[in-house]
Amino acid sequence: MELSIAKADPSRMKPKPKDEATLGFGRYFSDHMFVMRHAQGRWQDPRIVPYANFEMDPAAMVFHYGQAIFEGMKAYRGKDGGIYLFRPGANMERMNNSAAKLCMPEFDGEFVLNAMKDLVNLDRDWIPRTHGSALYIRPTMIADEPALGVRPSATYIFFIIVGPVGAYYPEGFNPVKIYVSDEHVRAVRGGVGEAKTAANYAASLYAAEKAKKAGFTQVLWLDAVERRYVEEVGTMNIFFLMGDELITPPLRGSILPGVTRDSVIRVARDIGCMVVERNITVDEVVEGCKSGTLKEVFGTGTAAVISPVGEISYKDRAHAVGDGKTGPLATRLFNYLLSLQYAEIEDPYGWVKKIG
Repeated sequence: MELSIAKADPSRMKPKPKDEATLGFGRYFSDHMFVMRHAQGRWQDPRIVPYANFEMDPAAMVFHYGQAIFEGMKAYRGKDGGIYLFRPGANMERMNNSAAKLCMPEFDGEFVLNAMKDLVNLDRDWIPRTHGSALYIRPTMIADEPALGVRPSATYIFFIIVGPVGAYYPEGFNPVKIYVSDEHVRAVRGGVGEAKTAANYAASLYAAEKAKKAGFTQVLWLDAVERRYVEEVGTMNIFFLMGDELITPPLRGSILPGVTRDSVIRVARDIGCMVVERNITVDEVVEGCKSGTLKEVFGTGTAAVISPVGEISYKDRAHAVGDGKTGPLATRLFNYLLSLQYAEIEDPYGWVKKIG
């Protein structure tokens, strides 16, 4: 395949946000996007075009049977002015895994990654310069065959949109309050919990809205069978510093295999932490809060990188984590990962890719 590029007319380009301190998350989108289509058994017509609406048939199968997957990535403006991606190959691999889980066609990760680089460089003026902000990248695949009947679609659209973002949570890098739901569930082993599919996020909305109205930032999900074992937060994987162990739930099919999760595990082990992937019950978490053995809790994800947790609410009782403040381990990991992503320090892992 050959990539074609059609640049937007300068007179139709969007005004860029003037205040990077108020970017928020997911509010602005750049002037171009990448699109390609899968039909007759192959990907075809890959192109970068001016950002525009899609015209879709009301019978498009994504509307009726939910075949939709996506990824979340960022492009960073380094201290040298260069443009950097963080572990982009891992995102391409995970998206192909999601595609297989949803009976959607896999794609050439290297080709898409090169097209993504061209898109980011074309819209590089949209990349913020403030430390902590970035250009968010959203690769997405949806089923668009106009047909009814429960089966995989015969045709698909793959697209990438990008836009400048600041902190994901209004709290920024400050402790958030999370609510443990033992009434609602997000995913079950044997389902699609490990895929980054729209269905998983739709399933999380009801409980997340209840938590938000009660003053919490996110929901901490428990396993769907026994409602005892901690799994993940709605938008993040979760870690607990219990005594000398950094504990995170194991990947067994109902938890998203986060790229930031994997990065934190590797970095934490290299700085001397005893990282353990094991089941941890909500009762163990609550008891750790009460006894003081639970020193830190933090979430990990592309959007927030590291998000410290200062309070956990379970069965209508609030439990402070440590002193309720951001812990030293979360701070150290956050600063280290950001320094890697902005190419401010040497990268011993080969994770950071300069693209422009």
